[in-house]
Amino acid sequence: MIAISETAGIKIQEMLAAEETPNLFLRIGVQEGGCSGFSYGMGFDDEQHEDDQVLEVQGLKVVVDSESVKYLRGLEIDWKESAMGGGFTIHNPNAIATCGCGSSFRTATDAGKPAPEQC
Repeated sequence: MIAISETAGIKIQEMLAAEETPNLFLRIGVQEGGCSGFSYGMGFDDEQHEDDQVLEVQGLKVVVDSESVKYLRGLEIDWKESAMGGGFTIHNPNAIATCGCGSSFRTATDAGKPAPEQC
């Protein structure tokens, strides 16, 4: 359902280790907003909910809430280095439009609720 490149997996593992909090996992989700209608959410969490979907990707525990699953099928997360540092990149095959900042999208069947001031 979700792919994480080896490079991104290593970076996430490093970030998790730096947190020094036991039982943390990667939570990925989608919420309405952003300039295209939906925004990605990606962060660490230690609280799992009953309706969450749990995945094992690149040796990481990845949790996705039940509402976000339909927007994230086939999602690919990578880590890219650049002259200005590095950052995560997201490729979502469900997105038919994205914004310039790369953190907002819409799908063919759902436009979400755009909020242009967020981009």
